[in-house]
Amino acid sequence: MTSSTTTSAEARYRVHLPRPTAPVPAALDLGDGADLSRRIEVTDRYLSRDGRPWIPVMGEYHFVRDRREVWERELRKMRAGGIDVLATYVFWLAHEEVEGEFRWDGDRDLRAFVQIADRVGLDVVLRIGPWAHGETRNGGFPDWLQARDIAHRTDDPAYLEVANRWYAAIAGQVADLVHRAEAPDAPIIGIQIENELYDQPQHLSTLRTIAESVGLVASLFTATGWGGARLPQGRFLPVYAGYADGFWEESDTGWPEFGRQHFTFSDVRDDLSVGADLRAAPVDVDAAGDRGTSDAWPYATCELGSGMATAYHRRPLVDAQDVAALALTKLGSGSAWQGYYMFHGGLHFEGALSTTQESQATGYPNDVPVRDYDFFAPIGAAGTQRPHFHQLRRQHLFLTAFGDRLATCPARIGPSDPGGLRWSVRGDGHRGFLFVNTHQPALSPLDAVEAVKFEIGGRDGAVRIPSDPITVPSGSSFFWPIRQPLGGLSAVSATAQPITEIRLGDHEVVVLAASDGIEVEIQVDDVAPPVVRGASTTVNDDGRLVIRPDSAPGVDCRVQVGRTTFVILDSATADAVWWGPVDGIDSVVIWPHGGWFDDTDFVAERQDADADMLVLAERADRAGVEFRRTVVEAADAHHDLVPPVFPAVPVFAPRVGGPASRVSAPTEADFAEASAVEMLIPSGIGVDAEQVVLRLDWVGDVIRLHIGDRLIADQFWSGRPLEVDLTAYRDLLAEHPIRLEAFAWDPASPVHVDPRVRPTAADPVLRVDAAAVLVRRYARVRTTP
Repeated sequence: MTSSTTTSAEARYRVHLPRPTAPVPAALDLGDGADLSRRIEVTDRYLSRDGRPWIPVMGEYHFVRDRREVWERELRKMRAGGIDVLATYVFWLAHEEVEGEFRWDGDRDLRAFVQIADRVGLDVVLRIGPWAHGETRNGGFPDWLQARDIAHRTDDPAYLEVANRWYAAIAGQVADLVHRAEAPDAPIIGIQIENELYDQPQHLSTLRTIAESVGLVASLFTATGWGGARLPQGRFLPVYAGYADGFWEESDTGWPEFGRQHFTFSDVRDDLSVGADLRAAPVDVDAAGDRGTSDAWPYATCELGSGMATAYHRRPLVDAQDVAALALTKLGSGSAWQGYYMFHGGLHFEGALSTTQESQATGYPNDVPVRDYDFFAPIGAAGTQRPHFHQLRRQHLFLTAFGDRLATCPARIGPSDPGGLRWSVRGDGHRGFLFVNTHQPALSPLDAVEAVKFEIGGRDGAVRIPSDPITVPSGSSFFWPIRQPLGGLSAVSATAQPITEIRLGDHEVVVLAASDGIEVEIQVDDVAPPVVRGASTTVNDDGRLVIRPDSAPGVDCRVQVGRTTFVILDSATADAVWWGPVDGIDSVVIWPHGGWFDDTDFVAERQDADADMLVLAERADRAGVEFRRTVVEAADAHHDLVPPVFPAVPVFAPRVGGPASRVSAPTEADFAEASAVEMLIPSGIGVDAEQVVLRLDWVGDVIRLHIGDRLIADQFWSGRPLEVDLTAYRDLLAEHPIRLEAFAWDPASPVHVDPRVRPTAADPVLRVDAAAVLVRRYARVRTTP
């Protein structure tokens, strides 16, 4: 220990921790009675569960856009990613394509999906329409309903009659699975009514009444609040959206103007641009009010963009870091409910009478792919757990461990300065969390910010952190604890982000993530220096102990302060942290690949070579903690194929269509002019595997894959590879090759493709750069003693 005090430069940013008023029940007809087990209540700032403040983490996954046989595996992945609430659309078109003939079988089995979600530990919010959107034909209306001469989406009695019948059909499947007094353990806690309905508050109220009359009496009723939507007073919790980019913008738009809002800490909740291209009239900004800044209820989201769909005319390239930074910015802005769309991608479901995607032919401004709805979600349509799955999990594990503290804290947002640091503090007048973001998408990056030091005042004086000014690198996104109780310590501030904490024997273990380019220091109140091991210490001008680790962040960076051990990880390793209960015992593992927890083990995706998994455990001598290594044995996980070569490079002549006169996608008839090549999948690959996925790294315009006469996949090229789950087609592949049909990229194309990947060649481009079969096998690993 250094006995002298440190001298520190003056803080550049000063703020007092917000002092929240006592919470009061929100002026909403929502929530449960005080005597209900697992009761949900809604205050003016946050939700609570059984009296404990709660920030739900909700992820969207559409059961009809995936195969029933994989639902449980994929839902367990979501749960392991920190999702605790599942959201799903119930598309009317999927269940009553022919009037009077309801289907709830196979991949359309809503009841089975909800029951599986319950089994893996997820609550459920059903988005029951009747109009849903979700890039679906007629917004999910069956064609027979769309064609009926009635006033759709209004209180027209003829429309209400069929809507009542639709709601009753849903209730017939799941009414007994709705959380209520008679079924306190039932999983359906919420119902979303309609979607993007801006000017029919009475109709929304009528629909809620109908839903309740048929047995869908949920604790929570939500409705989309974006676009200046007028909602009936007190009847719904508004839920908002935020995307890094949007396919609904024009093809000549660069990074959309709305994007900056979602990477800037702000008390503005409403984004007026989402869905604006589907409105009959332009959004009236003056009539949109304060855009949620004065809402007397929690800030809730249902569509934080965890990726982005593509339309033919516009194909955004959202990065994983965009998703993670956007989510963190919403937390720092006061979010009380993190809801992601989509958290798991899929395929547009197949109709018996038509394709089911949104298209200009059905009156939309946009053509989207016939099958592809991957969305670049954290979990892709083929089950791939992508980098932002891991980056978001880091945030979600924090909310699992510490969300009850954050939920009660209002946000105090730093002044808007175009060249300055973007920051916010959420606190309770005594302690809190400091949020910082210098990340924006690659089309509009932010600069590094120099001379960053904070003075954060509270009732027991100010915390000055870091001790000396630092430069926050461009692309950073993090939050730091300010005087938080961590482990066995009563007041900890740090320049590292909390992930989780766990008790191992007599040891309280706190896992922290360092930020690239920022030195870690931990400030602790009222701790005698001799109890610190693994770090050097000084005492600052405020009398706090300042701890600096002896080693660089990583699995070996452990600082022991009494019975509390800080495990300080570098950023990449922090993204590999998993937490989950196994046999009722909390487990922390480090595993950078795919996997999930089940009730008894961690299930790890096997790699081409043996791979180490690290399990946090108490040392044998009980003097501390360590990471124990276990080997996940290799499997044949990757088979390179000879890339197919297209015999020609035809381009599709652009044309415009739809109500917005946007560039149209090739039709089925147009594909008669496409270039075609066949591709054989060698027999025997992955015969005993759980999943077999084809991956194509290609460049072009549009591609479709058929087996025999069946269209199994398609993609508008945006710079991303195409992944296709072949597991369900094994029998067909024994009889047929895969036929690829594609158009070349036209150098003169008016389509928007990110300039980072847009081909610069003067001639048309159509090629497959790499082809591989990914074979997924899994190993079960015990993570408890």
